[in-house]
Amino acid sequence: MKPSTLCVQAGWQPKKGEPRVLPIYQSTTFKYDNSEQMARLFDLKDSGYFYTRLQNPTNDAVASKIAALEGGVGAMLTSSGQAASFYAVFNICEAGDHFLSSKTIYGGTFNLFGVTMKKMGIECTFFDPDSSDEEIQALFRPNTKCVFGETISNPGGHVFDIERFARLAHANGVPLLVDNTFATPINCRPFEWGADIVTHSTTKYMDGHACAVGGCIVDSGNFDWMSHADKFPGLCAPDESYHGLAYAESFGKMAYITKATAQLMRDLGSIQSPENAFLLNLGLESLHLRMQRHCENAQKVAEFLRDNERVAWINYAGLPEDKYYALGQKYLPNGGCGVIAFGLKGSREDAIRFMDSLKMIAIVTHVADARTCVLHPASHTHRQLSDEQLREAGVAPDLIRLSVGIEDIEDILADIRQALDNM
Repeated sequence: MKPSTLCVQAGWQPKKGEPRVLPIYQSTTFKYDNSEQMARLFDLKDSGYFYTRLQNPTNDAVASKIAALEGGVGAMLTSSGQAASFYAVFNICEAGDHFLSSKTIYGGTFNLFGVTMKKMGIECTFFDPDSSDEEIQALFRPNTKCVFGETISNPGGHVFDIERFARLAHANGVPLLVDNTFATPINCRPFEWGADIVTHSTTKYMDGHACAVGGCIVDSGNFDWMSHADKFPGLCAPDESYHGLAYAESFGKMAYITKATAQLMRDLGSIQSPENAFLLNLGLESLHLRMQRHCENAQKVAEFLRDNERVAWINYAGLPEDKYYALGQKYLPNGGCGVIAFGLKGSREDAIRFMDSLKMIAIVTHVADARTCVLHPASHTHRQLSDEQLREAGVAPDLIRLSVGIEDIEDILADIRQALDNM
């Protein structure tokens, strides 16, 4: 099926007499007839449900839909996009390990990798994705376990060269992890370009209505863990907590996502609630329609800002003069997303004055939903970073992040125009 059909049809497949619409299985636990049935579930010898912290039918149906959209073999929902990013890396890294990440990623993820995981004994080296192959290669170490990047960076709007970094990662025997939140599988499927694991903040375009926080990890099933068994003992060596079971041997292509569910979700418990998964599924059903409108509107807004004398600079890969236009045409030929990064002539105070003058467009922490919204990362989401750290993370101190919604384009432009006039 085409992605637009999968948005509507994938995941929940009701049998005779079952609800046509995905139900909310709002239950913490599930009944079995005898002790042996339950024991086999705990030993991972049978599939089924026994406790919602590990798996839930509502969550699994939605995860299955997202896996189908991405072209993966399996997926796991998490409580947030941050949890997805953490689990995705922690599933293959442990104390003493190292991994690489693009520096042009969401500020919360930058802090997670550079500060919080460092306290756990896992070191991250951030790289400039515009660096040469030789410069990137020099960053790999014997204990490097993966490479991480965002398809479209938040908030800078940089396009990640997935095929190139997949090649570099695989040459060093490690997987490439890609956060595909902004592009969504409607506009880019990273597995088709060599990525191995995909993460999402489902809170954004997938939910689409700012209703439910959530995340997702999708496994391509393509990385051969056993070929690098010494590097990935967590997947290839016996797991003492499951009677010596080795995930790569027992579950093959499903090894990574099975370990994430059976081990990390069991122990850390960052589940997505079934009700949030239900709301996410409603959002997914219209994702293909909304992404088209987001991109159409954003393209027109980007062209307006580019031609306005008050705008100092703009990043949007849909503009032919943009630094990432060629990569955008390669990976995002049908459009990228609705998020635009730009700066105004003047001071940081001018950026604040512009945002405060907006009437319909709201100042919110959120991004990538149906409503147009705006944020100044240096003053809000990235407030903990100095100007030097902002630039290191690819975020200009004067950067304004405009998330273009699906309202009428003339109303969006009118609000931006009057705010610029009132600066």
